[in-house]
Amino acid sequence: MRPIKEWLLIGTSGLTGITGVVYWWMQHMMVPVDEWAVINHPLQPWILKSHILVAPLLVFALGLVSAEHFWKRLQKSDRFARRSGLTTMWVVGPMVFSGYLIQAVTHAGWLAALVWAHLGTGAVYLGGLGIHYLLFKRFRRTPREADRSNRG
Repeated sequence: MRPIKEWLLIGTSGLTGITGVVYWWMQHMMVPVDEWAVINHPLQPWILKSHILVAPLLVFALGLVSAEHFWKRLQKSDRFARRSGLTTMWVVGPMVFSGYLIQAVTHAGWLAALVWAHLGTGAVYLGGLGIHYLLFKRFRRTPREADRSNRG
Protein backbone atom coordinates (compact mmCIF):
# COMPACT_ATOMS: atom_id res chain seq x y z
CA MET A 1 0.00 0.00 0.00
CA ARG A 2 1.28 3.47 -0.79
CA PRO A 3 2.24 5.64 2.19
CA ILE A 4 -0.28 8.39 1.39
CA LYS A 5 -3.13 5.88 1.37
CA GLU A 6 -1.83 4.29 4.55
CA TRP A 7 -1.72 7.63 6.36
CA LEU A 8 -5.10 8.62 4.97
CA LEU A 9 -6.62 5.43 6.36
CA ILE A 10 -4.84 5.63 9.72
CA GLY A 11 -5.54 9.36 10.08
CA THR A 12 -9.23 9.22 9.24
CA SER A 13 -9.69 6.09 11.36
CA GLY A 14 -8.00 7.80 14.29
CA LEU A 15 -9.97 11.04 13.96
CA THR A 16 -13.26 9.20 13.53
CA GLY A 17 -12.47 6.95 16.48
CA ILE A 18 -11.38 9.80 18.75
CA THR A 19 -14.41 11.96 17.96
CA GLY A 20 -16.70 8.95 18.41
CA VAL A 21 -15.23 8.01 21.80
CA VAL A 22 -15.25 11.62 23.01
CA TYR A 23 -18.87 12.04 21.92
CA TRP A 24 -19.88 8.79 23.65
CA TRP A 25 -18.09 9.91 26.80
CA MET A 26 -19.81 13.31 26.73
CA GLN A 27 -23.21 11.74 26.04
CA HIS A 28 -23.12 8.88 28.53
CA MET A 29 -20.48 9.56 31.17
CA MET A 30 -20.88 13.27 31.88
CA VAL A 31 -23.63 14.78 33.99
CA PRO A 32 -25.09 18.11 32.83
CA VAL A 33 -24.71 21.09 35.13
CA ASP A 34 -28.32 22.12 34.58
CA GLU A 35 -30.99 19.47 35.09
CA TRP A 36 -32.92 20.78 32.06
CA ALA A 37 -29.93 20.78 29.70
CA VAL A 38 -30.24 18.90 26.42
CA ILE A 39 -26.48 18.35 26.19
CA ASN A 40 -23.96 17.39 28.83
CA HIS A 41 -21.08 19.56 27.60
CA PRO A 42 -20.97 22.76 25.51
CA LEU A 43 -18.66 21.11 22.94
CA GLN A 44 -20.85 18.02 22.51
CA PRO A 45 -22.62 19.24 19.33
CA TRP A 46 -19.27 20.20 17.78
CA ILE A 47 -17.76 16.80 18.54
CA LEU A 48 -20.77 15.06 16.97
CA LYS A 49 -20.54 17.26 13.88
CA SER A 50 -16.80 16.56 13.65
CA HIS A 51 -17.48 12.82 13.81
CA ILE A 52 -20.13 13.07 11.10
CA LEU A 53 -17.83 15.16 8.86
CA VAL A 54 -14.73 12.94 9.25
CA ALA A 55 -16.58 9.61 8.80
CA PRO A 56 -17.16 10.01 5.01
CA LEU A 57 -13.43 10.62 4.59
CA LEU A 58 -12.86 7.31 6.37
CA VAL A 59 -15.29 5.59 4.00
CA PHE A 60 -13.40 7.12 1.06
CA ALA A 61 -10.06 5.92 2.48
CA LEU A 62 -11.49 2.43 2.98
CA GLY A 63 -12.57 2.38 -0.66
CA LEU A 64 -9.09 3.34 -1.82
CA VAL A 65 -7.42 0.74 0.37
CA SER A 66 -9.82 -2.05 -0.51
CA ALA A 67 -9.24 -1.48 -4.23
CA GLU A 68 -5.46 -1.64 -3.96
CA HIS A 69 -4.62 -3.56 -0.82
CA PHE A 70 -7.49 -5.76 0.30
CA TRP A 71 -8.45 -7.49 -2.95
CA LYS A 72 -4.84 -8.04 -4.04
CA ARG A 73 -3.85 -9.53 -0.68
CA LEU A 74 -6.92 -11.75 -0.63
CA GLN A 75 -5.99 -13.28 -3.98
CA LYS A 76 -2.36 -13.94 -2.99
CA SER A 77 -1.33 -16.99 -1.04
CA ASP A 78 0.53 -14.90 1.56
CA ARG A 79 -1.38 -15.35 4.81
CA PHE A 80 0.62 -12.88 6.89
CA ALA A 81 -1.75 -10.79 9.09
CA ARG A 82 -4.74 -12.09 7.14
CA ARG A 83 -6.92 -12.72 10.21
CA SER A 84 -6.64 -9.15 11.50
CA GLY A 85 -7.22 -7.74 8.02
CA LEU A 86 -10.29 -9.88 7.38
CA THR A 87 -11.73 -9.11 10.81
CA THR A 88 -11.29 -5.42 10.16
CA MET A 89 -12.89 -5.56 6.73
CA TRP A 90 -15.85 -7.70 7.89
CA VAL A 91 -16.98 -5.09 10.40
CA VAL A 92 -16.65 -2.11 8.05
CA GLY A 93 -20.04 -2.66 6.40
CA PRO A 94 -22.06 -2.96 9.61
CA MET A 95 -20.11 -0.07 11.18
CA VAL A 96 -20.82 2.30 8.28
CA PHE A 97 -24.40 1.15 7.78
CA SER A 98 -25.28 1.50 11.47
CA GLY A 99 -23.63 4.93 11.55
CA TYR A 100 -25.81 6.16 8.71
CA LEU A 101 -28.95 4.61 10.15
CA ILE A 102 -28.38 6.26 13.54
CA GLN A 103 -28.97 9.59 11.80
CA ALA A 104 -32.25 8.44 10.24
CA VAL A 105 -34.00 6.15 12.74
CA THR A 106 -36.34 7.73 15.28
CA HIS A 107 -37.71 4.70 17.15
CA ALA A 108 -36.02 4.57 20.58
CA GLY A 109 -35.56 0.78 20.61
CA TRP A 110 -34.07 0.59 17.14
CA LEU A 111 -31.91 3.61 17.83
CA ALA A 112 -30.47 2.02 20.99
CA ALA A 113 -29.73 -1.21 19.09
CA LEU A 114 -28.05 0.71 16.28
CA VAL A 115 -25.95 2.72 18.73
CA TRP A 116 -24.69 -0.46 20.41
CA ALA A 117 -24.03 -2.09 17.03
CA HIS A 118 -22.12 0.99 15.90
CA LEU A 119 -20.09 1.13 19.11
CA GLY A 120 -19.28 -2.58 18.96
CA THR A 121 -18.33 -2.71 15.31
CA GLY A 122 -16.38 0.55 15.65
CA ALA A 123 -14.38 -0.88 18.55
CA VAL A 124 -13.66 -4.11 16.66
CA TYR A 125 -12.67 -2.09 13.58
CA LEU A 126 -10.26 0.15 15.51
CA GLY A 127 -8.80 -2.80 17.41
CA GLY A 128 -8.42 -4.92 14.27
CA LEU A 129 -6.87 -2.07 12.31
CA GLY A 130 -4.47 -1.33 15.15
CA ILE A 131 -3.37 -4.96 15.40
CA HIS A 132 -3.09 -5.23 11.61
CA TYR A 133 -0.99 -2.07 11.43
CA LEU A 134 1.29 -3.15 14.30
CA LEU A 135 1.81 -6.59 12.76
CA PHE A 136 2.89 -5.06 9.49
CA LYS A 137 5.14 -2.47 11.10
CA ARG A 138 6.77 -4.93 13.46
CA PHE A 139 7.06 -7.99 11.26
CA ARG A 140 7.04 -6.42 7.80
CA ARG A 141 8.83 -8.53 5.25
CA THR A 142 10.16 -7.50 1.90
CA PRO A 143 8.37 -9.03 -1.11
CA ARG A 144 11.41 -11.24 -1.70
CA GLU A 145 11.30 -12.62 1.89
CA ALA A 146 7.56 -13.25 1.62
CA ASP A 147 8.04 -15.08 -1.68
CA ARG A 148 10.76 -17.30 -0.19
CA SER A 149 8.64 -18.19 2.85
CA ASN A 150 5.65 -19.14 0.67
CA ARG A 151 7.73 -21.52 -1.44
CA GLY A 152 8.69 -23.70 1.37
